[in-house]
Amino acid sequence: MKLHFILALTVLLTSCNGNSQVKKQATSKENGQEKEFKIQKTKAEWKKELTDAQYYVLREAATENPFTSELLDNKEKGTYVCAACSTPLFKSETKFKSGTGWPSFYQEIEGNVGYDVDYKIGYKRTEEHCATCGGHLGHVFEDGPAPTGLRHCINGVALKFVPEK
Repeated sequence: MKLHFILALTVLLTSCNGNSQVKKQATSKENGQEKEFKIQKTKAEWKKELTDAQYYVLREAATENPFTSELLDNKEKGTYVCAACSTPLFKSETKFKSGTGWPSFYQEIEGNVGYDVDYKIGYKRTEEHCATCGGHLGHVFEDGPAPTGLRHCINGVALKFVPEK
């Protein structure tokens, strides 16, 4: 009897499938269809144009180490653009110090940032990507300042800064 109980318990526990075991990750698919971005390039073309760090973050959806971005403490006025395709993504006036170690913004430039669901670390997050080339930027969280309450937590290596003239 004890053996049957242990066997049943083992089957029950091994058949449970929690979120942390689901290996979903954000993809370039919407409704089962591949997303089409205005700028389409092969891996080889992207590798030729981007630094290793940029490629790793923008094309492989990696995360740079916190507090390593040259843009983290930038206080100049201007626009943050996609490092891969120069699409304007964030205005400097929406940047704030979040203390997380990554450049943070409370608002994106509408229409230039796309969103997907990401389960890479075991729970649902909202991934952000460039709406023009599909490059991974970071994630958005609902713990930012007014007026939006959002924190766009962006890999600095995915951005280039264009100073205001």
